[in-house]
Amino acid sequence: MSINILVVDDEQSIADLVEVYLKNEGFTIYKFYNGQDAFQCVESEHLELAILDIMLPDIDGFTLCQKIRENHNFPVIMLTAKEEEIDKITGLTLGADDYITKPFQPLELVARVKAQLRRFTKYNSAEPNQEEHFIAFSGLVLDMDTHECTLNEKKISLTPKEFSILWVLCSNRGHVVSSEELFHEVWRDKYFTNSNNTVMVHIRHLREKIHDSAEHPKYIKTVWGVGYKIEK
Repeated sequence: MSINILVVDDEQSIADLVEVYLKNEGFTIYKFYNGQDAFQCVESEHLELAILDIMLPDIDGFTLCQKIRENHNFPVIMLTAKEEEIDKITGLTLGADDYITKPFQPLELVARVKAQLRRFTKYNSAEPNQEEHFIAFSGLVLDMDTHECTLNEKKISLTPKEFSILWVLCSNRGHVVSSEELFHEVWRDKYFTNSNNTVMVHIRHLREKIHDSAEHPKYIKTVWGVGYKIEK
């Protein structure tokens, strides 16, 4: 079955170039030059991944990413001409899985796309041991089969990365999990200095969703200089 990928960029030459390279890999491409048409595609088609330019003529890529995350959990790669760290952090906070800065090598983008698809497919097709299908404590419930999280019987909408982080921490309750370990487990990529910032952004966003506090945590405790921990 073909894999459907959304490509959104107001620079037609870039969108066309990305389309050519991804089609050569056998992907089906839905290409748009503005955010509104792209979002209509998100709502009407079954997509496995989206590549979003930040600077669009109508709604920006950040807003589009946020709207996608309201109902969908497929990987999102942000495409941007900006190099400021705040733009990367903003994208990750809103649910993006990766970002790449223009100008870029098309083959690098293709590699990033394949990496995200591998991780997403592995995550969603994982077959853990029977005793690991379900975690419940202190009003928090994680179901690996449905990839759903509830808090006090209310569903919490988590991105795949957020669910995976919470699952790893809950599976290791009582033990500190370092930022490097979390990054390896969730992103399955080489750990760099700025990888810690990526983990911190996702932890902060996760805390907001489960109504947790860094200062007075009920669930996720920061062990300074070491990592993160959920008490038994």
